[in-house]
Amino acid sequence: MSMIAIRPLGLGDFEAWRDLRLRALRDHPDAFGSSYEDEAANGSAARRGRFEASARGEGSAIFGAYSGEDLVGIAGVLRSDGRKDGHRATVWGMYVAPEARGRGAGGALVAASLDAARTWGCGQVHLTVVAGNGSAERLYRRAGFEAYGVDPRALHVAGRYLDELLMVRFLA
Repeated sequence: MSMIAIRPLGLGDFEAWRDLRLRALRDHPDAFGSSYEDEAANGSAARRGRFEASARGEGSAIFGAYSGEDLVGIAGVLRSDGRKDGHRATVWGMYVAPEARGRGAGGALVAASLDAARTWGCGQVHLTVVAGNGSAERLYRRAGFEAYGVDPRALHVAGRYLDELLMVRFLA
């Protein structure tokens, strides 16, 4: 079993990232606000824009967790760009493939996201996690996030409503 390495993703990593993201959306539809069907049909153009912004260092970063040459985990972080909310960043699209779980990839991806937010001068980082996703919630709590609210019925998946926990980590 090889070590997990974290690095920022660039445009050359787009296809591997997209494949892993589609796998996440297909295999775990309850865990994401995006749907597999929408992303598979038309998500490439919009997501490629995030990669371009990330490569230019424009308040966006997408990180990959690698086991050898294989991309096994992903996470994005996006800085708010307004005058009043530029002190905030949001972690999005966090996923670690089941075969790589328990090897520190999740914690390392969160740490890389927090480091990026610090570099941008952010004072806090937000994320949401579907209520009942105990392993993800524990990961975020270990990283210093705390729940501050619930967004009731935030998602509608397969005929049922799912609440999301709103979580924050203060950096300063």
